[in-house]
Amino acid sequence: MKTDLLSYLTQRYYKDERSKTEPGPVITISREYGCPAKDVAAKLSDALNNKLMVRGEKPLWRWISKEILNEVARELEMDPEEIRYVFEYEKKGVFDDILKSHSQKYYKNDRKIRNTIGKVIRSLGVQGHIIIVGRAGVVITKDIPRSLHVNLEAPLEWRALRTSEKKCMTIEQARKYALDMDRKRREFREYYAGKNTDYTRYDVTFNCMTLSVDEIVDALMKIAELRKLI
Repeated sequence: MKTDLLSYLTQRYYKDERSKTEPGPVITISREYGCPAKDVAAKLSDALNNKLMVRGEKPLWRWISKEILNEVARELEMDPEEIRYVFEYEKKGVFDDILKSHSQKYYKNDRKIRNTIGKVIRSLGVQGHIIIVGRAGVVITKDIPRSLHVNLEAPLEWRALRTSEKKCMTIEQARKYALDMDRKRREFREYYAGKNTDYTRYDVTFNCMTLSVDEIVDALMKIAELRKLI
């Protein structure tokens, strides 16, 4: 189940203020480019909520990915399009920074935008019952006890084939594109964790070439129960 981020944050904030419970639960899903993270997140969210409803409890689990963009833009009082480049793992040049800082009243540099991304993701993780796809979620929420950090991987050739079909590229172009996106995502995580640290260690890694989305979700449901996330 996807979520309207603003209403979700508001609802979870007031619930948290009333209950004052420990932070979480939160599940993060990181992935190599070409792996079906959003499919896993969507099915896992539905499965978690079905489990709650069988118990007679209210379905609370949601999953988010790029929806974080709108909340970060709201926090910064900026148009989402002005900060989209950060979510696409791009960087501005020094001269572009200088020019925009003089021409835009509410200009924010890359560091401010990234720090706000971290703040929003951290808030979501603390409020709980959320599945965060990408956005360095593993680093930002790693210290929350009620958490599960998942990594999806697959051989490069398998990912290149999926990418070539999706983006109408040659296999060679798709291979280079996938590797470039892997690098950009790694650098994005390193902004929050630093280089050569252990903060991006995952609890479990799945091979998407040999395991179906349903098989991965079934395994994660069992792990979530063992970890008492549901």
